[in-house]
Amino acid sequence: MIVDTHLHLIDRSALTYPWLSSVPALDRDFLYDDYAREAKRAGIVSALHMEVDVDPAEIEAETAHVEQLSSQPGSLLKGAIASCRPEEPGFSAYLERQKANPFIKGFRRVLHVVPQEISSSPLLRENLKLMQGSGLTFDLIVQQRDLPNAIALADSTPDLQFILNHCGSPDLKAGKDQPWWSHVAELAKRPNVIAKVSGIIAYTDPDHWTVESLRPYVEHIIASFGWDRVVWGSDWPVCNLGGGLSAWVAATHALIAGASRHERDSLFSGNARRIWK
Repeated sequence: MIVDTHLHLIDRSALTYPWLSSVPALDRDFLYDDYAREAKRAGIVSALHMEVDVDPAEIEAETAHVEQLSSQPGSLLKGAIASCRPEEPGFSAYLERQKANPFIKGFRRVLHVVPQEISSSPLLRENLKLMQGSGLTFDLIVQQRDLPNAIALADSTPDLQFILNHCGSPDLKAGKDQPWWSHVAELAKRPNVIAKVSGIIAYTDPDHWTVESLRPYVEHIIASFGWDRVVWGSDWPVCNLGGGLSAWVAATHALIAGASRHERDSLFSGNARRIWK
């Protein structure tokens, strides 16, 4: 059975998403009931909500909204990876408020939408250090050009558990003529980094990808990090851009068909349960 570590919900009646207008295919509601119907059919038994870069004034409202959904009978939602702004002076007070809420399992800041001098700033790194020892994780959402900075962040905060989203965002059309291959292998040398095998079908040709076209990238991630340092995520509804949730679940099963039962269980659920309890 599957733990989905990367679910986005979009409810424009409850929250504001400034970036949605620039992505017409996603500029509508994607609600829990729509996800849960398909997820349960695909073998997903629980999920972590991943922040959706709401208006900064609504960051805590987003968590409260998702937590309310989790209280419904039979809800798959078991926790949230909340948005944050570690580049700002107010992060310390925000972190202290969130620590009191067991529903929050970690944080994410979308780093590839801000200038690199912000994501590598001393204040951001000092604020991330405040998370060390808390049991909370920090998701790294970066483009492959930013992977060297991700390596530097992991080195600067060795006691914080980082989660690399979407296999480190490889260019699935560029093959081995890209630095992603060496950057991922280098990042994997940091024991405080876990890789998320999540939704990469959204970042390739939606009409022509196959299991075999995905295989080199997924196998490189697993070979670099090892079966005990990978987790699975859907990236719903973004994965709909490449075929949808059920297609991604089926592709993943095919990609790891030769793995042992323990290895498959580690990727699909065991590692997630260990990391986020």
